[in-house]
This record gives sequence, C-alpha cells and structure tokens, in this order.
Amino acid sequence: MPRGTDYVRDADRTLEETYEEPMTLAAYVDRIFENPSIASHASKYLLEAIEAAGTRTVVEEGEEKERYRFFDDPHNDGEHAILGNTEVLNGFVDDLRSVAAGRAKDEKIIWFEGPTATGKSELKRCLVNGLREYSKTPDGRRYTVEWNVTTADAGERGLSYGGDATAADEQNWYESPVQAHPLSVFPEDVRADLLAQLNDELDDHVPVQVDAQLDPFSREAYDYLEERYRREGEDELFSAITDEDHLRVKNYVVDVGQGVGVLHSEDDGRPKERLVGSWMHGMLQELDSRGRKNPQAFSYDGVLSQGNGVLTIVEDAAQHADLLQKLLNVPDEQSVKLDKGIGMDVDSQLLIISNPDLEAQLNQHADRNGMDPLKALKRRLDKHRFGYLTNLSLETELIRRELTGETAVWEADSYDELADRIREPVRVTVKDRDGETRVQEFAPHAIEAAALYAVVTRLDEENLPNGLDLVDKALIYDQGYLQEGDSRREKEEFDFDDNGTDGDHGVPVTYTRDTLAELLQTDRDRHHADLPVEDIVMPRDVLNAMVEGLADAPVFSAGERSEFENRVVPVKNYVYDQQESDVIEAIMHDKRVDEETVAEYVEHVYAWETDEPLYNDRGERVEPDPLKMKLFEVEHLGRFSEAEYEGNLPRESVRNFRREKVITSLNRHAWEHRDADFAVEDVDLTAIPVIKTVLESHDWDDVERTFEDFDPRQWDDPPSGTETAAVKDDTIETLVSLFGYSEASAELTSRHVMGQVSYRWD
Repeated sequence: MPRGTDYVRDADRTLEETYEEPMTLAAYVDRIFENPSIASHASKYLLEAIEAAGTRTVVEEGEEKERYRFFDDPHNDGEHAILGNTEVLNGFVDDLRSVAAGRAKDEKIIWFEGPTATGKSELKRCLVNGLREYSKTPDGRRYTVEWNVTTADAGERGLSYGGDATAADEQNWYESPVQAHPLSVFPEDVRADLLAQLNDELDDHVPVQVDAQLDPFSREAYDYLEERYRREGEDELFSAITDEDHLRVKNYVVDVGQGVGVLHSEDDGRPKERLVGSWMHGMLQELDSRGRKNPQAFSYDGVLSQGNGVLTIVEDAAQHADLLQKLLNVPDEQSVKLDKGIGMDVDSQLLIISNPDLEAQLNQHADRNGMDPLKALKRRLDKHRFGYLTNLSLETELIRRELTGETAVWEADSYDELADRIREPVRVTVKDRDGETRVQEFAPHAIEAAALYAVVTRLDEENLPNGLDLVDKALIYDQGYLQEGDSRREKEEFDFDDNGTDGDHGVPVTYTRDTLAELLQTDRDRHHADLPVEDIVMPRDVLNAMVEGLADAPVFSAGERSEFENRVVPVKNYVYDQQESDVIEAIMHDKRVDEETVAEYVEHVYAWETDEPLYNDRGERVEPDPLKMKLFEVEHLGRFSEAEYEGNLPRESVRNFRREKVITSLNRHAWEHRDADFAVEDVDLTAIPVIKTVLESHDWDDVERTFEDFDPRQWDDPPSGTETAAVKDDTIETLVSLFGYSEASAELTSRHVMGQVSYRWD
C-alpha cells in the first residue's frame, strides 16, 4: 500500500477524535452535567487547561519550585517552552484562579512586562498551542451555537449574507461569529437555576459562571425565529426557537481567530475596529433591516470578538496604549459596543504583553499625584514581570535551542544529569560562502561559558555574601548549594537580598546567539594546523568574542559595557577549572579507587567510632583495622602525612576528620533513612562529600604521585616511549570516549591546561 494512504488515514483518525457531530441544546445540557468542565467560563477554562498538563519540580534561584508543565509547551514538543520565570508564571496562575472564582481580581487586566528576549513572545505561542491541544481533549471540548432560519415562505428574509433562503441544508447553517456560549441561549432565570444545580454537583471551589447574553449575530436569529413562531401562535415558543432544525451546538478547536484573539503590534485601525470589528456597508445595503443596522453586516474580526470565550492577547501593548483605556470597562461590565445602539457581552480573559516602554508611558503623568489621567488604567493592570534567566542550566538550554533548533525541555532526576548537559559539546552544520558545508564544534564547556557569562552579567553584586563572587552566586542559584571542598553549603546559609535586581538587565540571549553564530562563520585557521579537525570553537574563543562585541552592540550603554567587561574574569577562571578537572580525571581514570576499597574504609571508620558490633553484608563482624584506615587516608585521600599518626594510631586531627567528615555524614544518612533497616553497605557513598571526592575527583598531587616521570612541559609533542606520551594517548582517548570531546577539542583543551600547569610544575 502506498505510504500516502497511511498518512491520510492517520489524519482522518486525528480529525475524528477532534470533532464531534453537532448536538441539540438539550443534549448539550445533559453533557455538561456529565462533564461540567466543558461549560467553563473563559478564565476557568484557561486555568483548567494549564492545570490539566500537571506539574514538575524544578530548581530556580536555588529553590525548589513546582512548575506547571503547560508552560513547557508539551503539546508542541517544547518548541515554544517558556524557560525559567516559574515563580512569575505561578503567580499568574494564582491570580487566574482568583479571577475565575470571582474573587477581587476579576476586574483586572493581566499584564506581562519585561525586557526584550525574556520569553514574552513564547508565552503567547505557548498559550495558543496549549489551548488548541486542550480543546481537542474530551475534558477541554469547547462549544458554541449555529443557527438556521431558512423558511419555506418565498421572499422572507433568511440569516444569510445576501443569498436567497433555500432548503435547510448545511449551507444555511451560520455559526456564532464570536463563539457564543450555548447556555447564553437560555433566559436568565432558567440559566441561573441550571448553573446553581450544576455548581452544587461540581466538586470545585471555582464555580461555572455564564453571565453573557447572546451575541448580536445570534440575537438577530433568535429574535427572527421568536417573532415568526409567536405570530403562528406557537405554545412552546422556546422549544420551537431552539428546535434542532434551527439551533445546533457544535464543538470547535480553540485557535487564533476562534477563541483566541491576538492584536499584533502592526495591526492598525480605529479603536472600535481593533476591539470588535467594523460595519460592512455593502452588506448593510443588501440586508433588509427596516431602517436599522443589522448585526449580520458586522465583521466581528476585532481582538475581543476573536477572543470571546477564552483569551484576548494584546501583543506589544505599548503600540496600542490608546486602546488600553477602551478596555477599562470590559472586565467590570463584560460588555463592549458595536456602536451606540448595539452592545455585545464578552467573556474573555484579557492579557497584555509589553516591553518596559509601556510602563514609561503609563507613568508620564505620575507627578500629578491624584490628577493622573492614567490612574484608573494602572489600577486595573495586574503586573507580572519576566526577567532574564539567572539559572546556568536554563540559559545553556536556551542558547542550545537558539543555535540548533533543539526543542525538548530538559528534565533530570538529579543535578548531576543537568551538569552533564551543561558541559556537553555542540556540533552545528554550517555552509560556507562557496556553498560547501562543514560541521563546526563548540568544544565541551564552550556553551557553558557563554551561558555562565550571560547569567553573571544579570546578577546583582550588591550585598554579595563575604567570600563569594558572582560565579559562586550563579552556581548556588542553579544547584541550590555550593560545594566547597568537603563541605556543602545550602542556599539558605547565604544571605542573598531577595529585593535585588537579579535578572533585571544583562546580556540577552539574542546577543549571545548572534555572537556564537558569527563565530561559526569564522575560519578556525588560527588554531593548530596539525589537528585532525580545525573547526573548533573553544570556551576562550566564546568569552573573548562576547566581550569584544560589547563595544559595537547598540543595545548596551557605556556603563553596561564597562560593567560587563569586568565580569568576565571569574567566568574564565571557572571554565578553566572545569577543563582542568576534565583533563585530570581523564589522566586518573584508570587509577580510581574502587568502591569496594572505599566501602571497606567507611565500615572500618564506623566500627572504630561505635561501641555497637558492626557486621558487613556477608554477616561478618567488622573489626577496625588501624593500618588499613591509615593507608587509605594517606594514599587515597591525600589528607594526612605519616607524622599525623603514632604508629598506626591517629592523632587528634585525624580523629576529628573521621568523626566530622565521615561519621557525621553516615549518621545523617541513617537519620534520613530511619524508617528502614540501616546498614553501612546501604549507604550511597557519594552522599558523603569527602568520599565523593575520593571516588570522583583528583588533583595534580595525585597525578604526580601516580606518574613519577610525567612532565606536562612535553605535552604538545612528547617524545615517543616516554611516560608523558603514554599518559597523553590514554588521556585523549578517555576524553573522547567518556567525556564527549572530539579528538581535536581534546587536544586543544589538554594543551591549554598543560600550558598553564607547566608554569607551576615542580
């Protein structure tokens, strides 16, 4: 069977699952008592769409937070995910919950503000994507009404755009152009009783509210049918009007133009046109309206008309500041006028998006005190501020997205997983001016360097705790802690200013992206011609380019350029430390202490300290061996010398070390797992900082002690047959096979590290 047939069949199945056959009004009422969420008013519907996607735990600014997955754009493979700003988004959802419940904030217009490239445009796309996909689910179905008022009486006016009334076929059904809620068809008192019963059965603190009257287009149809059947003496007038030959309830997929209205910065026209639409004068002449304006002749293409039922977004709101004052009464009165004589009820969650320039416009009369003409508007705006990312992992993820088009949102069970993603190399295919394509590599830590530098430029250095620099602060914000040798300090131990300016300004991701893209197009011939691949962008290339580009970038002031230039040094130092660590660990990879040896040491230390008998996993009693403990501490830990022991017995410094660094961690682990049977062999040895250091890290002393004839000064071109040559071969192989380096980036990185080490090698 041709493959095209399979794809067509899949498309048919998708649409079958998305759309339903139209139903009667009575069937719809039965349906909402089975599933009340499909009747939700606009703000409640948006809230339910967000909550339906669930939550996940993230760490931002050093604190664990629950994040709504909706903002990860899960239905679109994360393409328009909003990275970071979780606390701001959570505040938005909290306010939305208050609006939906009618508590205090229902007169507010939600306002997202922030500098350029902070994710505001992604918010709009994420909302549209999420609502569209949610409306395709059974719980998210959205419904409106459509009318057919054709009549067999020749010459009578029908609800059509100029055509003659014909038989009651599909071409004579006209959908409400503003997604009117099906319950708005009912008289007010009947609707109130229906909703009261529905909400009594609804186990939800946010009741369903439908206060809107029929839209003018639908009201025209309703009034026409009412007049017709009243003249005929129909006893059950409402049943006749809403008979399935005249009224159907149909579901629709929420999208821009139907349930979501978006006013873009380039949209123009008079305020009325932008808000609700305009009169079509040619249609007014065709429609027999007996001397009055017929709502059938209205375009309904304004932002409120499109967004009725769900969401109205004013994008780049500073370009539509004149319109904002026209929106003032919409949240209060939930209505807007087509003209002086025809009004339309509106149920839409209002949301505006702007750069900081809108706030400057709003504050232009602030010095007038109580006479500020914009005071009423400002009172109704509920501000949520997006800031630049201050998490290293998030900024790394964002830069990778900008360079490669990757969309999957990073999730990890531990920070170690994120750390691996942060340091990874990135390989990008680029095309030369002559049309040739080649793969260029950002070496390991290159994207990390760009991200860390960007984050450091965004952090407030006022009131920085003693002993910390901005790189330390960035690491604490990303990890939630700072590892200092054997000790780990949680964020709570540091006194950071919660009212600081973190994320208010700094290097935007667009600047980073453009700088890195330019590096990709730059010939790499300044690197070593003897390398297997020359197209390598190193971390120092990235940092140098970012600093050099500040002078010509128009987005930065002179003060910002000076400030940002001064912040690159600690970033260079940190990135070098990461490269150095990679090289040392690659050198020592086959010389690591095995976990059995470490576990045996921990058992002996625990047995040495406790008065209770200790048994290993084989049921054997562990007797502390002073010699084994001493050898481990001297040879593997490298913490003590022979002078700190009397024979094999430890002096006070060693005893304190065992109690404070090993026993305390074991006891903490035992306390955290006190509901289970505790045994030393059950301990995750990497949970003990000093042991983690033994298992996972080394230093140059370890290298020198292990390879006595090693000489870093020979690294670039070591003589064959020397220990240095053998170490280099093994190191390059390990960097490539286990650390993600290419052969070229491993060579360049190790040369850079050895060049620094040579100066201090004894």
